[in-house]
Amino acid sequence: MSAAARFLLTSRRDVVLSGERLVAEYRLACTGAEARALAEAICVEQTVEFPRDLLPPGDLAGPIVGAVESMRDVGDGSTHLRVSFAAEVAGNSLSQLLNVLFGNISILPGIKLLDFELPASMLSRFRGPRLGRAGLRERTGVFGRPLLCSALKPMGLSAKDLGQLAYELALGGMDLIKDDHGLEDQAFCRFEERVEAAAEGVARANDERGGRCLYLPNVSGEARTCLERVQRALSLGATGLLVSPGLTGFDTLRQLAEEPAFDVPIVAHPALLGSFVVHRDGGIAHGALFGKILRLAGADAVIFPTYGGRFSFSEANCRALVEATSEKMGEVAPSFPVPAGGMTLERVPEMVEFYGEDVLLLIGGALHRRTNLASACREFRSLVECH
Repeated sequence: MSAAARFLLTSRRDVVLSGERLVAEYRLACTGAEARALAEAICVEQTVEFPRDLLPPGDLAGPIVGAVESMRDVGDGSTHLRVSFAAEVAGNSLSQLLNVLFGNISILPGIKLLDFELPASMLSRFRGPRLGRAGLRERTGVFGRPLLCSALKPMGLSAKDLGQLAYELALGGMDLIKDDHGLEDQAFCRFEERVEAAAEGVARANDERGGRCLYLPNVSGEARTCLERVQRALSLGATGLLVSPGLTGFDTLRQLAEEPAFDVPIVAHPALLGSFVVHRDGGIAHGALFGKILRLAGADAVIFPTYGGRFSFSEANCRALVEATSEKMGEVAPSFPVPAGGMTLERVPEMVEFYGEDVLLLIGGALHRRTNLASACREFRSLVECH
């Protein structure tokens, strides 16, 4: 260590902390001495990232470094660990909070972020969902039943054809219609042409049936054009936004949700987020990621693959996720869970029974198996209303 660095470490004694702590819970895929060593590594790696034996006593070695609150052998070869961090370590940004919770240790094997708790002072820094469940119900005029959603697909259709699909879906009674997350600004279907056609189709259907269906174009794309794209979409008649935070970044979602000029709901898509949750011994638990992190970032509704579909989420995963979307987090509003991924009309009664009425049910391609798309939507709605 250089003389200058040694001087800085030994001379700093003016760190003033509030005493508030955030707490993170982890699953360690080991026990005993190995788990204790890993717990110590987490405390250091997520804060000072510096050899503990080279730290001076006092401010740095004390409250700045994370502290083990508890360790418990779960009995299946793993350890449940609770670590607390000084609230000041997380700074004032969502990005730094995520960095403290799971930054460097996401690169280490055998560590899974299970949950986290934030003090009130930290929660107050996050606006969270603009509308949340209550606001989205007000915006759509739907009360006492699940909301219904479908997607414009498949990729390859023209803007005109997608606009016609949007019209038929809205005419059939969908409450929200979103772009498929793969629709961006391709040569065969330009962004502005698609948004204009789809927004017009939804508006026309709303006029005909007296509906309040919302259209949410996919605005995920290059960071330098994201805000411009959102502004253009809203000027063309979009009444919501679809964002893939795994592609755009979590803080891009937060920025869109907190921008006063964008008074529309945001639905988060799980593209690229799967690797966080699908492994037992690593990543982030379903509830922590989809139910809490995306809420803090501002998602009014969060799409995830339901159990029994073409993806690997279990009933327990889905239950934990849904519970986390409404878990008390200061003044942060609950978000709507949006089960999807292979949903069919035949499974609607089962989904309503499992998820209850505070859910947004998403069926995409399966609706097209019926001869008439608008009629399939009406069947979808009838199944929900009669359950």
